[in-house]
Amino acid sequence: MFQAPRGTQDILPEDQPYWSFLKEKAEELARLYGYERIDTPVFEVAGLFVRTVGSGTDIVEKETYSFNDRSGDQMTLRPEGTASVCRAYIEHGMASCPQPVKLFYHAPIFRYERPQAGRYRQHHQFGFEAIGDGDAVLDAELIDMAWRFFALLGLRNLTLQINSIGCHKCRPAYLARLKEYYAGYKAELCGDCKVRLDKNTLRLLDCKKSACRSLMIGAPRSVENLCQECEEHFEQLKSHLLTLHLPFEINSSLVRGLDYYTKTVFEIQPEEKLGQSTIAGGGRYDGLLEELGAKPTPAVGFAAGIERIIINLKKQEIVIPEVPKPLVFIVWMGNIARQAAVKVSGQLRSHGIATMMTYTPRSLKAQLRQADGSGCHYVAIIGDEEVVQKVVMLRDMRTARQEPVALDMLIERLQQKIH
Repeated sequence: MFQAPRGTQDILPEDQPYWSFLKEKAEELARLYGYERIDTPVFEVAGLFVRTVGSGTDIVEKETYSFNDRSGDQMTLRPEGTASVCRAYIEHGMASCPQPVKLFYHAPIFRYERPQAGRYRQHHQFGFEAIGDGDAVLDAELIDMAWRFFALLGLRNLTLQINSIGCHKCRPAYLARLKEYYAGYKAELCGDCKVRLDKNTLRLLDCKKSACRSLMIGAPRSVENLCQECEEHFEQLKSHLLTLHLPFEINSSLVRGLDYYTKTVFEIQPEEKLGQSTIAGGGRYDGLLEELGAKPTPAVGFAAGIERIIINLKKQEIVIPEVPKPLVFIVWMGNIARQAAVKVSGQLRSHGIATMMTYTPRSLKAQLRQADGSGCHYVAIIGDEEVVQKVVMLRDMRTARQEPVALDMLIERLQQKIH
């Protein structure tokens, strides 16, 4: 028997209300802050992610789904969303638009990771990117946007963590200090961090293993090694967040997992850790578009993991609006009645009235049981005799009351009940 690939999941009808609710709130948030929808291909030329995410990251080295297409070009299923948006910004000349260009998306993301709670090999994200402005006000607005998103969802007990990891001017000196510190503890590092020590030093602060985390306590802090520009940017950011009454805390080990970040990084997590705990994260990436061949262009963004958000919504028992059920279920008895049921169902749907019916002959009791299970509010019962009399019996499934309704008045009667 075939099963869904490991690390993937089927999104069944009973979970669809969560997805609909989240998409509705994300689009509401986008309108509130002036973001427009963008959709990019599910796969890109592999070099895009090597160039932007970083050849020394776990994502590129271990986690990408890459393949050669029939022309021999190497392609990669997107492991994150920002690089594709930046590629589209450059390719379509969005630098000529009023800046910043504000874009959002929701899309599947693919990473070959070890599956666990909140971590899937195919997962889904909302992403928001603001390209073309480097002011800390925009960073603060974006963080406020992320925080407001979870308030719209009703999630409680969240923490907002921020940090600054500097820029191309001050980071090299900081990385040298960090490398010097960790070199003295090389024997105590896990296998991955021994590799990171030489290939991606900043990621030493992102290790989740207890032995490595204990070493972080004495490690040099990026906020204490910033150039004047980065320091001023971080001070402005903190001032704006205070103005917005956002309850942030500084986390000196927060670095994010992608190479393109500069200056601001942030994450939002539940206080009660649930598997992979971060539900949103992002930051500034001022050098990424230049790396792709554009002129120097500042940018900032964040992404939120949909599956992880749903885990937290269920954990906190937040009630999600139900997807509306069809209004009416047509029950028929007899061959003549079946033809009438087909005609009536078509007429109801043409007037925007969601309708269900049975298709093969069943007893009245069985059809009513099916109607009850469908969640429809009303049942229209048609028998051969009703066809002759040009009426239906309309039953309210919530009260069990029923009344005869003329066939040519059924649409009007149901529309009255809707409104």
